[in-house]
Amino acid sequence: MFAFPEQFSNATKANLEAQFALLSTLTSKTFEGVEKLVDLNIATAKAAIEDSSATTRQLLGAKDPQEFFALSASQAQPSAEKALSYGRQLASIATDTGAEFSKAAESQIAEVNRKVISLVDEVTKNAPAGSETYVSAIKTAITNANAGYEQFSKTTKQAVEAMESNLNSVMSQYTQAANRAANTAAAA
Repeated sequence: MFAFPEQFSNATKANLEAQFALLSTLTSKTFEGVEKLVDLNIATAKAAIEDSSATTRQLLGAKDPQEFFALSASQAQPSAEKALSYGRQLASIATDTGAEFSKAAESQIAEVNRKVISLVDEVTKNAPAGSETYVSAIKTAITNANAGYEQFSKTTKQAVEAMESNLNSVMSQYTQAANRAANTAAAA
């Protein structure tokens, strides 16, 4: 007698457990990412309040309009640098969280694929004669699905790298523009 129902039942149970483990891991990584984001925003808000207070005291202490405008202009570059730093930290959190998601998903998918291939191999050992074509089709489908996932994973990584590169470029341009504005204001 064949043990197909028992093998498939065990495989289904293992698959569900693997999916639950993946979901738990992704949920944990999501909370870690959100926690880092909240910490970053709280630290940024505190620093902004402190900087704003110090700047206000300096501006109120200005003796004449020229000193007032010089102090105002001198704040452009530090503000741009802080915005740049915030953007980089934000991008780092997003990139790290995305990498953790990819890592967890890749390991889980590899394990599930290994189990599916093992199940197919086990079932094919006991398969009736003439079913080789169907077994070959199943193995081909699994191989094609794996190849599709690998291509999707590579494309996603490239998109994340491009986004990070674009963010760095924008922040660099913003810093240069702020520096030019600060230099122009200081020269005036």
